[in-house]
Amino acid sequence: MKDMFDYIDDMERKKEKVALGGGQERIDAQHERGKKTARERIELLVDEDSFVELNPFIEHRGTADAEAPGEGVVTGYAKVHGKLIYLFAQDFTVFGGALGEMHALKIAKIMDFAAENGAPIIGLNDSGGARIQEGVLSLDGYGHVFYRNSIYSGVIPQISVIMGPCAGGAVYSPAITDFVFMVEKTSQMFITGPKVIESVTGASMNSEDLGGAKVHSSKSGNAHFTAATEEEILQEVRRLIQYLPSNHQEKPPAKPPVKAVDINERVDELLDIVPVDSTKVYDVRHVIQHLLDDHEFMEVQPKFAKNIVVGFGRINGESVGIVANNPKTMAGGLDIDSSDKCSRFIRFCDCFNIPLITFEDVSGFIPGVAQEHGGIIRHGAKILYAYSEATVPKITVILRKAFGGAYVALNSKSIGADMVFAWPNAEIAVMGPEGAANIIFAKEIKESHDPEKTRQEKIQEYRERFANPYIAAGNGMVDDVIDPRDTRKSLASALEMLKNKKKDNPRKKHGNIPL
Repeated sequence: MKDMFDYIDDMERKKEKVALGGGQERIDAQHERGKKTARERIELLVDEDSFVELNPFIEHRGTADAEAPGEGVVTGYAKVHGKLIYLFAQDFTVFGGALGEMHALKIAKIMDFAAENGAPIIGLNDSGGARIQEGVLSLDGYGHVFYRNSIYSGVIPQISVIMGPCAGGAVYSPAITDFVFMVEKTSQMFITGPKVIESVTGASMNSEDLGGAKVHSSKSGNAHFTAATEEEILQEVRRLIQYLPSNHQEKPPAKPPVKAVDINERVDELLDIVPVDSTKVYDVRHVIQHLLDDHEFMEVQPKFAKNIVVGFGRINGESVGIVANNPKTMAGGLDIDSSDKCSRFIRFCDCFNIPLITFEDVSGFIPGVAQEHGGIIRHGAKILYAYSEATVPKITVILRKAFGGAYVALNSKSIGADMVFAWPNAEIAVMGPEGAANIIFAKEIKESHDPEKTRQEKIQEYRERFANPYIAAGNGMVDDVIDPRDTRKSLASALEMLKNKKKDNPRKKHGNIPL
């Protein structure tokens, strides 16, 4: 007759078998592909000895011919920087990480735990897609995951890390989550694989060119962060977690700067970074870094829609979301892609109580047939909607240009900005002085003995009379015109003043953003 130690030994053997997944041969094959196993990835992601596995013994209901230790996915909870998180990691050594009924059940259960306990959910994706042997049960399983992604959106942060293939219907779960991380060379996301495309179109294409990290971080915009190795990408996930609250009812975590700085100290470098001449380019990221604690800025989607810069940082220890035009690309104008990038980031920050700071230097929405036919009106309207709907503290700093509809869209007073600051060189008008002068003073310029000289005089006259920041300030649309060197001081003071802001929009089921 067995004693308790015999039962304990049996349990340990079963757990060891589960921990081996598909077996040592398949683990070795995973390593040969330059990929780590599900459990190795978890160890890299979470605080040491903090992971607790749940449901390790779940398996399929005999719908496949082989055993599936752990059902091809590892689930549980752990801590990242001491903060509770829930996670799942697909195990490619078991059925290629393919999703079946019970695989999906494990993921759904851990997502429910995360939402009920108010903690982020992180998914490590490495799967060949639906488990064909289970037919429609696999598709139903995806539905249960997609449903939770949608319902828990805005309730808890949801992060997807693509660490291998993510194909077919599987891609829609990461697409709904807040942030997608991809590993260069070994991650792929696509609806239809290269072989199917080749059979239909005759065009030859490899997985990386079709849906690799480079494509999704620079062209499609589906990926927010990339890194060369799995170790690096998981460290980036850990870094992001530090800026986020655990759920929508909490405020983001504060973190004192490593290097203490007198918040009243002037930032003289700003005078050199931003040229007074509004036709000259500069990189707005240099402005951002000089204003943030420890010059640390975690940029989101840095390779996509480079004319707008978004990301996370801290001012005086408090997490903030940054939105900034970047004159280095397309003169900082707004197009279809930058509108989408900007709007989604604004809505994420509003979901999770992260104050928004906007650095504005924009000549307008990008003109052209391609933009008009591509729906720039609808896409640009998303920015207006996102800022208007957001109830977090919202602060704008106009660095140089703020023209036309783009001025209104980028967190102007009229759509809900709490504080708007302008540098003394700022130009705020319906359109740029050059274009306005050509229209308003067309007759005088044409009849002049020296049309070009007269045009330049009229441009300057328009700039001084109508485009300076004091007109807007005189009408309450700008709260203060500030010395550029005092920008950090003004931002820190405004954030402190607004930290207890409470505002509720009209009660409704939900709005209808122009998607």
